[in-house]
Amino acid sequence: MKLAIGNDHTAIELKNEILKHLEDRGIEVVNVGTDTPERFHYPVAGYKVAKLVAAGEVDGGVLICGTGVGISLAANKVQGIRACVCSEPYTAKLSKMHNNSNIIAFGARVVGAELAKMIVDAWVDAEFEGGRHQTRVDMIMEIEQTQHLQEAEQ
Repeated sequence: MKLAIGNDHTAIELKNEILKHLEDRGIEVVNVGTDTPERFHYPVAGYKVAKLVAAGEVDGGVLICGTGVGISLAANKVQGIRACVCSEPYTAKLSKMHNNSNIIAFGARVVGAELAKMIVDAWVDAEFEGGRHQTRVDMIMEIEQTQHLQEAEQ
């Protein structure tokens, strides 16, 4: 497995802990975030990770900013991305199982390092269930690609 990780200046320490945790699990990690405390705009990291995921250059992504919200919003603007902000492991797991999320995001000002590791582990270890969930993911992708949802417009 190969993941991309991105962060802004508020999340350097947590990013480094998560990066090491993933590598300790045998996961290759591409770091596209900042490693310096100078102001770094989270949309840049969100975009870079999302582009790598969308292009299939990595299997998924991890994004960290102050809350996880802004960086995930930026990532979700890239076609094919389903980035979910999660502050606990259960939502992270279900975001993959039911929504086929390809990026997980959380906030360095919201969760501590140990909880962040549990969130990442739950997400990495989960698998998309398909079935009825695939129908819903297809609907989300229809909205993204066409700016319409056929079923809602009938």
